[in-house]
Amino acid sequence: MKLLLFDIDGTLLLTNGAGTRAANRAFENIYGVSEAMTKIDAAGKTDPIILQEIFMNEFNRDYSPEEAQELYKLYIPFLEEETNNSETTVMPGIPSLLESLSSREDMVLGVATGNIEQGAWIKLRSAGLDTHFKFGGFGSDSHSREHLILKAKERAKDHMNYNTDIKETFVIGDTPFDINHGRAAGAVTVGVATGSYSKTELEEHRPDHIFNDLNNLKIVLEIFE
Repeated sequence: MKLLLFDIDGTLLLTNGAGTRAANRAFENIYGVSEAMTKIDAAGKTDPIILQEIFMNEFNRDYSPEEAQELYKLYIPFLEEETNNSETTVMPGIPSLLESLSSREDMVLGVATGNIEQGAWIKLRSAGLDTHFKFGGFGSDSHSREHLILKAKERAKDHMNYNTDIKETFVIGDTPFDINHGRAAGAVTVGVATGSYSKTELEEHRPDHIFNDLNNLKIVLEIFE
């Protein structure tokens, strides 16, 4: 069995700022801080790392677990509202690719994303892609992408026959974090330049495979054979 783990933001979809707006609203509501997300580069980072950077920028300290939970408690309904009020963009080729992969009996699909789990499912539902995934590794599992990838591999076993082994894991993402942490987790890495990094920038991190986008179904499917 082959395990395919997809990043969400920039790889499967773009929420066109819904996540940023929701986070900004949560920070302003609790701390009176406006536009907190504009001062950091969030691409490829887990939600805990993003929180840490915001707290260091605004308060020169780290956050507590209680503060994180308070923010997430507001962020989730704000994200639901923001995605409902704006259009989510599905990246080129993704619907056809997921349809094809989901029909395969020799593959299982999951996500490996820096989003906390509730936020990840909201984003996937906003694009109508949630039905292709039953599990994943999330920012709520770990601040480290490597660890959340390993967590996704653990959860994959619950969605496979008990006597089936994972022969190969693929991590598909649009940032150097996906490539570097995917490699560290023992996965085949697939870079896709549909996010904020160019193909040239991603190539510097030596992914096993790289594409401008995933629109050419025949060529993309070949790497999973």
